[in-house]
Amino acid sequence: MSIIVQKFGGTSVANADKIRAAAERAVAAHRNGHQVVMVVSARGKKTDELVQLAAEFSETPAAREMDMLLSTGEQESVALMSMAIHSMGEKAVSLTGGQIGIITDSTFSKARIQSISTDRIRRHLDAGEIVVACGFQGIDPLSNITTLGRGGSDTTATALAAALQADECQIYTDVEGVFTTDPRAMDEARKVEQLSYDEMLELASLGAGVMHSRSIEFAKKFRVPLRVRPSFNDGMGTLIATAGEDRTVTGLALAKNEARVTLDDLPDEPGVMSSIFSCLSDRKIPIDMVVQNVASNGKAEVTFTVPEGDLAETLTAANTAIERIGAGTIRSGTNVAKVSVVGSGMQFHSGVAAQLFQILAAQNINLEMITTSEIKVSVLVARDQCQEALQAVHRGFKMEAGETHMPVVGTKVARTAEQLSANEDELLSRIVGRLSSMEDIVVSEITLDESQARITVHHLPDVPGTCGKLFHAVADGNVMVDMIVQNISNSGYAEVSFTVPRSEVAKCLELVDQVRADWEQSSVTHEAEIAKLSVSGIGLRTHTGVGDKMFRALSEAGINIQMINTSEIRMSVVVDANQGQPGLRALQEVFGLDDER
Repeated sequence: MSIIVQKFGGTSVANADKIRAAAERAVAAHRNGHQVVMVVSARGKKTDELVQLAAEFSETPAAREMDMLLSTGEQESVALMSMAIHSMGEKAVSLTGGQIGIITDSTFSKARIQSISTDRIRRHLDAGEIVVACGFQGIDPLSNITTLGRGGSDTTATALAAALQADECQIYTDVEGVFTTDPRAMDEARKVEQLSYDEMLELASLGAGVMHSRSIEFAKKFRVPLRVRPSFNDGMGTLIATAGEDRTVTGLALAKNEARVTLDDLPDEPGVMSSIFSCLSDRKIPIDMVVQNVASNGKAEVTFTVPEGDLAETLTAANTAIERIGAGTIRSGTNVAKVSVVGSGMQFHSGVAAQLFQILAAQNINLEMITTSEIKVSVLVARDQCQEALQAVHRGFKMEAGETHMPVVGTKVARTAEQLSANEDELLSRIVGRLSSMEDIVVSEITLDESQARITVHHLPDVPGTCGKLFHAVADGNVMVDMIVQNISNSGYAEVSFTVPRSEVAKCLELVDQVRADWEQSSVTHEAEIAKLSVSGIGLRTHTGVGDKMFRALSEAGINIQMINTSEIRMSVVVDANQGQPGLRALQEVFGLDDER
């Protein structure tokens, strides 16, 4: 019999009517032949009320007692939920984290799971009962009640779904699902039927508040299908699984209030990027786009974007970095916005970037910066044109087109070899190990690509349409482009670098030469063999120490960085071909990923 885990957040169980509605969903799934585990959060603002109540007695209440207090919110919810299910004629049992068998360490308010047992849950399920489990909590080895911290209920739900090898983990929330872009910004925004895990992580700005990104990454590791469903109607929402819709571009994201900072005239030598990112990390400044193009005349240049409210602090950090390096100048600007297109299909279709650039050129929108990942292209544009850009791109890729059919509940997702070969005890051990490592570090994978070459086009006119024309020619030649980097222009001219397969470099150079005949001032350089190092994980943009650790490790290994680009889940650098393997070893060591996880 298939197992479904249903998670209901606080707004979905805020009052009696919503609790009954949630109970009806569990009962319906049970009557359709599924075994059902519900993971429930505290009702509405209950946690806030408990925190305020504690403050009436102490400004610094004991952490153990706060966990004892806060855990009552979930206990109230699961008891009421079980009563509602009983009233509908079905059997249910409410269980605390400790009763389930979730054992944690004794770090109150941010406890880490040490072991999980599914024996009791399976006994109740086999007895025909709906299990209603407290999210967010467990017990330590001394039986003290503990709470799991931010995203704790999502962690509970996805961990139990993985441990039980559930067919689906359904996340009920107050939105219809995930949309092609923010429906508040565009009436034509369409609900996406199915997303891949990586697409969902890249579209963090669209998915914010739907569920915790750590849980998406965890579900990805164990191939747990997630479905974001509305709690207020019977819509099927959005499925997040190993593959997305059969579309090249799945969604768009817009970040409006960006500011950019450029450090130029920097020495082109190891350690420079480490010094810059160390200063930014010391001040906990969240960095978004990071772009470094190849050096010219021994001088390097790096540009990054930050929230506009952090600009003053960023400039202070940049000045400290310049003093530490002993060279360089700083430029900055505001009134810019980032537009991103995301889609797993980009990995297999050439020309997505070219189409994006042409769409924007048709609207006379100039590109100030470009950065890419395997499934994402981001451009920086003038803020007063960002809404126009968003609408043009959405329509240009025909993203408002009708929805495709998606798998129904109960569709099995292929399990990993790890899962198929593991007995239940081994699987539970691996699940707990993954949970612990996710708390320790945000980086989950480090890769080395030694199959690419680099091409740079210098002195391009900094006007709308230039990049569209360049990359349209490359796409027409069926050359797949990986990294694209364009830094802020200087004196009316831009410089664009991109990587292609080594086997295609001669062909690509011919295509570039043909199209740049219209740009008399331009020139081309290339490197036939380069190495690309990538650090992947979750929340890289907000975890400011990742770039610091990455660049420090490469600096200490004596490795110079030629190019940088970033996305929500990946930070990539280009280095000399002969420095790829040493760079890989240095990064594996600093992030503790030298052994297979």
